[in-house]
Amino acid sequence: MKKILVIAVPSMLFIALLFSFVSAKQPELSQEPQAIQISQPTEVYFPNSHKERLADSIQAYFNKAINQNQIVGAAVAIVKCDSIIYVDGYGKRNIALKDKINEETIFRIGSVSKGFAGILTGIHVEEGLLNWEDKIVDYVPDFQLSSKDRTRKVTLSHVLSHTTGLPYHSFTNLVEDGISITRIASKFKEVRTIEQPGNIYSYQNAVFALSGKVIEQVTGQSLREVIQNKIFKPLQMTTASASYEALKESDNVAQPHQRIRHGWRPKRINKKYYNNAIAAGGINASITDMGKWMKFLLGNNPEVMMPNTMRTVFSPKIQVGGRRQYYQKWPGYSKSFYGLGWRVHSFVDANTKESSTIVHHGGSVNNYRSEIAIYPNEDLGICVLFNSQNKMAKNCIPTIYKMIQEIMTTQNDQLLKESLVLL
Repeated sequence: MKKILVIAVPSMLFIALLFSFVSAKQPELSQEPQAIQISQPTEVYFPNSHKERLADSIQAYFNKAINQNQIVGAAVAIVKCDSIIYVDGYGKRNIALKDKINEETIFRIGSVSKGFAGILTGIHVEEGLLNWEDKIVDYVPDFQLSSKDRTRKVTLSHVLSHTTGLPYHSFTNLVEDGISITRIASKFKEVRTIEQPGNIYSYQNAVFALSGKVIEQVTGQSLREVIQNKIFKPLQMTTASASYEALKESDNVAQPHQRIRHGWRPKRINKKYYNNAIAAGGINASITDMGKWMKFLLGNNPEVMMPNTMRTVFSPKIQVGGRRQYYQKWPGYSKSFYGLGWRVHSFVDANTKESSTIVHHGGSVNNYRSEIAIYPNEDLGICVLFNSQNKMAKNCIPTIYKMIQEIMTTQNDQLLKESLVLL
């Protein structure tokens, strides 16, 4: 069953806001994305006719993919301002059974977990327990790079922004083999660093997971307990967890699938990242809970973390080069940066030449695939979870965004006409 939640505001107030929006000119694109504005959003007005159009468009999009055997199943949430305006699931939890994915079905979210790690660290910075420039070796004495000087320079900020100077994906294989993160930390000395900390972007899982170890040191609790108490409970993310056991105990889990010659084959859920690298890829959640997470990321829960700290988490730390990544092929793409557990992209509209910023991350683990994107200047969030690896995941965010924009443009045009009649 589709669940679409709407909160209305007085039409004259909305029209006033609309004129304000139309008359405002966005700043020119600079070297970095435009400043991200995080504040408590206003209520959203989304008429029934438009929510029905949106539901029909999304349903047709995913049903077509399922019928063409592109995917096994998926779940989608869209947040606008302070409301989850769309949430639903499509396809099957297990291709061999009749059980269907719904809005409470749980998925592994892979590297989308890194965004939780950045936010969780920010919460402890707010509380005065940590500082972004704290040295990793002060909390994890076993951590060693090939250079003692560079070892002493690596900070929490470097770890969360993939700027430690280590080569791409150093010891991700050991993470997936289940080796303890403390033991891996001592092995980095065997790898020759490629740059000084802070000077170059190089994506990591193993060294990123040290952010979780730091939080465990300052709280005296396991990372899964801290995430539960600081994020899941206050945001009422009732299906979310950070353990293999919690996933296995649930009776509403999307099974991962592997593509075979004539279709799909269910796979076992494995334990990778749960025992040593939760911060890098060990979170589970339903699409409903991801909707609650996006509401928070749009500034709706300052009691959990203040907007100023969230701005810091979303602020670019290092530019990401190249043009080979899937998100670099999205329409209007200009530049990419990495913040603290989040990618930050700049886009330029081909027609208006106006710039915009997207805070984004993708995830892939155990044949699950996930995408999340926050449009701060539009108070918009989109999340899609899949229980299979697939090509559709690469473009699902811009495709759904276009659907929303077309509907919102129609709505704004109609409101503008109505306002002119009133004048």
